[in-house]
Amino acid sequence: MANFVLSCCSTSDLTEEHYLERDIKFICFHFFLDGKEYSDDLGKSVSFKDFYQAMREDKETKTSQVNVDEFVTYFEKFLKDGKDIIHVTLSSGLSGVLNSANIAKEMLESKYPDRKIYVVDSLGASSGYGLFMDKLADLRDEGKSIDQIKLFAETNKLYLNHWFFSTDLKYYVKGGRISKMAGLFGTVLHVCPILNMNNEGKLIPRKKILTKKKAIPEIVDLMEKDVQNGLDYDGKCYICHSDCYEDARAVADLVESKFKKLNGKVEIYSVGTTIGSHTGPGTVALFFWGVERGL
Repeated sequence: MANFVLSCCSTSDLTEEHYLERDIKFICFHFFLDGKEYSDDLGKSVSFKDFYQAMREDKETKTSQVNVDEFVTYFEKFLKDGKDIIHVTLSSGLSGVLNSANIAKEMLESKYPDRKIYVVDSLGASSGYGLFMDKLADLRDEGKSIDQIKLFAETNKLYLNHWFFSTDLKYYVKGGRISKMAGLFGTVLHVCPILNMNNEGKLIPRKKILTKKKAIPEIVDLMEKDVQNGLDYDGKCYICHSDCYEDARAVADLVESKFKKLNGKVEIYSVGTTIGSHTGPGTVALFFWGVERGL
């Protein structure tokens, strides 16, 4: 058994069962719904369905990252058990949580000089970040050392591709990604923006597709263009959605019909309450190993 802990934030948007099965530890972000604070605890405090329905009813949502004190408490329980730690954070392009984790690391290193504490910026989000963690768990289970895993993570994180589309532009307007006027016309015309994550871990609008019906095959075509080994891709593929399972299932069916050598079926997860506070309902995201991400 490895003498180190593989850890991430709840914003990697997997299920608790998945984390337990893969022996991946996690620490929870926080969110506010209609003025009340909750833990981003994988849908336990507020179910994903209730959360997205509240957003549709214009209930206010805000998010709060893990702070330094929380990281110190979280890390120290592993260090006291004689374990080293490799913690992978949500993208620094979306959150300041990397800084909090690094401050906690520096505070604890002098107290536990014989322990290794590594903090890695995933430059990823949601279940793409989760797919990255799943690969690191594979490496650990193959017997790789904590240093080998850190090297792989830093060297390969930009090969994890993230593609998104959304059917509701209201939250893109609210987040300042598109103007109010563009949002109004886009809504009238049923525009589905397609975005991806760049090499700085930021979400970048790439295309405007008219109607969800066209966006679904388009995002799979983008996967074919960028995926490792083309139609012979034999890695895993994850999809997540914000309360639009049928859309996610339609994308998954297309992926499975096109890529016959996938490592298992496409796995579908829910966008969690932290990421979902910014995307809103109606978002589908597709994740796979592909070309190195650029600007």
